[in-house]
Amino acid sequence: MSAHPALDARARDRTIARLETEAFDLAVIGGGIGGAGIAREAARRGLRVALLEARDFAAGTSSRSSKLIHGGFRYLAMGDVALVRSTALERKAVHRIAPHLAEPRWMLVPARSRAGLVKFQVGLTAYEKLGAVEGADLHRTWSAQDLAREEPLLDAVRYHWACVYREYVTDDARLVLANLRSAAADGAAVLCHAPVQAIVREGGRAAGLEARCALAGRTLRVRARAVVNAAGPWVDEVVRLESPDAPPRLHLSKGIHVVLPAERLPVHHLAILQTEDRRSIFTVPRGGAVYVGTTDTSYAGGATEWPGVTQADVEYLLAPVNRDFQVVPLRPADVVGAWAGLRPLIAEPGKAAREMSRKDEVWIGPAGVVTLAGGKLTGYRPMAAATLARAAEQAGLRLADPGEEPPLAGGDFAGGLGALEAALRREAPDLSGDAAVRLARLYGSEAREVLALGSQPLAPGAPVVAGEIDWAVGHEGACRLEDVHYRRTRAALYDPAARDAVVEPAALRMAALLGWSDARREEEIAAMRARLAADLAFGEEAR
Repeated sequence: MSAHPALDARARDRTIARLETEAFDLAVIGGGIGGAGIAREAARRGLRVALLEARDFAAGTSSRSSKLIHGGFRYLAMGDVALVRSTALERKAVHRIAPHLAEPRWMLVPARSRAGLVKFQVGLTAYEKLGAVEGADLHRTWSAQDLAREEPLLDAVRYHWACVYREYVTDDARLVLANLRSAAADGAAVLCHAPVQAIVREGGRAAGLEARCALAGRTLRVRARAVVNAAGPWVDEVVRLESPDAPPRLHLSKGIHVVLPAERLPVHHLAILQTEDRRSIFTVPRGGAVYVGTTDTSYAGGATEWPGVTQADVEYLLAPVNRDFQVVPLRPADVVGAWAGLRPLIAEPGKAAREMSRKDEVWIGPAGVVTLAGGKLTGYRPMAAATLARAAEQAGLRLADPGEEPPLAGGDFAGGLGALEAALRREAPDLSGDAAVRLARLYGSEAREVLALGSQPLAPGAPVVAGEIDWAVGHEGACRLEDVHYRRTRAALYDPAARDAVVEPAALRMAALLGWSDARREEEIAAMRARLAADLAFGEEAR
């Protein structure tokens, strides 16, 4: 039985009752990686924690990243050494507590000249020293002969050498879920689809939150000694609940990624390519797909869950891929998936979005609300610790010694992902190799429990198994079909063949679990199909 059984969507009423009746030490606004990390750290340190998320967990920025646990090698060139040191060291820490969600892979940096090669070698040496990288993972140089063997589609006329170094591939939304479930296992009360509407005050100080359950349409109040705003792109909106006249502190930057079938771009490794305006983008193989990203453009439309993907965005990302890889030219029509997200950067007047630091910042508002803004996915643990320390100091909370940090949900296995995949195949002989790889990377050691709930494919030929729907609802708090498709099974992003096929069977299974009426089930299916179509309806302007 999982050591992290919490977040059952069927127990939502009980969670709401608990939120309304208990007195908490800390109330966290936001269920992205910032809020999830804070909730886990606070619960580990003995605090009574409540967390409220307006949408689904990780529905905003924290499911729209490049899905890399990396130190930000390119930020060295920007002079942000402290940020690079912190995040480079964090790669090991995240791998230790969640080996399924921090998979080491080789990142390829192609070089056109010896001078360029030397420049990369010097930069990577500094990067690896900052990150305390050990022998087997130190960077290496590939010659033209090495590239012909390792990445044969890379343009051999344009690139004669490459540096390769270690980075880690993650699944951002599932990293959020693992942190939230670990927090809940330590006693945190966690609720999604519950937007905060007001800061409750006593004597002018923040003393809790008023929120609305978006599914039941009812209001609830949460009492807490300290309040933390970790709402990501919505930070400024929450700040205005505390201080209506507060000036904005964020600069929103839009980043998009496009997904291509692996047969159209059959690359083997992560790679860094350079766009015409000298931005670095990544190509990342993931199962039967390869995704490419990201853009970095200022976004003036205000915080939103679904910023638009334009035709220009897609063409911008495909151009360097077509230039650097010898493939049949890729066009927007070849794209089978796309996602866009907003980075909540700390505003730096006079700088373009791509020039702004990814540093985090913590401040305290007039009613004592502690706000966390900015930062990188990789650095979520130190951000959480720093934010919690400020909140504890502000409210006079005592933080207990947390002891040795245990693995996150699904992270308690040894021997690496390959050994886990092999074990899954032995224990479920009918499971395809692709399905075993996918389950190991999404669920880690808990994949066995997922399979026990139903190992049959959800649809013919689809890698998603039926038990994933039960697990998403019963263990990961999924309340809507979109929650499952985008942020639990990830079929909408990585599995082009399954993204449409599993919609209806997933809805049928969720309806049985959650007691949906036929009308509600059809509404969920229609909304899901409309959302999938909108992902690929590239327009000239944001939708």
